[in-house]
Amino acid sequence: MDWKKEVKSWGLILAFFAFLYFTGLLPVIQGGVQSVLLSTGLINPKLEIPDLRDQKFDYRGQFKDFEGKLVDLQDYRGKTVFINLWASWCGPCRAEMPHISELYKSVKDTPNLEFLMIGLDHDIRKSQGFMEGKTWEFPVVHASFGLNQSLQSESIPTTLVVNKEGKIVFYQQGMSNFNTAEFREFLVSQ
Repeated sequence: MDWKKEVKSWGLILAFFAFLYFTGLLPVIQGGVQSVLLSTGLINPKLEIPDLRDQKFDYRGQFKDFEGKLVDLQDYRGKTVFINLWASWCGPCRAEMPHISELYKSVKDTPNLEFLMIGLDHDIRKSQGFMEGKTWEFPVVHASFGLNQSLQSESIPTTLVVNKEGKIVFYQQGMSNFNTAEFREFLVSQ
């Protein structure tokens, strides 16, 4: 084995990843690769309904939209709500957003069905900056005042669906391509 060649090869690989990291391109490339993976249909939501029969959704809480207006969770009572927790630095979150946007476009005219994309960056300006220039369509707010118990999660992205009766009927941590006929039918039927 030629150690000089081996060290040089590893040095080039490390230099490449350092370049991506320090230029901020690494999350963009990771998100792109993950988005392509989602487009293959290999990672779709698991529609087995979790056993949350005793768990009612907590409608206490407020968020801020990017115009500074308050959005109150109480306003979503009696509606089916698709909620997604995300952050600008999260590659899997970035990867699933185009698919969520397509899902939103296909069901946005459904009565009593709402979407709420909740940014979790520490600073609302980071969430807002990330969304600027994107062509995605869905309502976006920021968790400026924190999250209630129903929205607590150990990882992001996290997606949940709350039905009209206020019960959590879908809960998933991790990315998925939600823009499938099966998930669309599930969502509209709630």
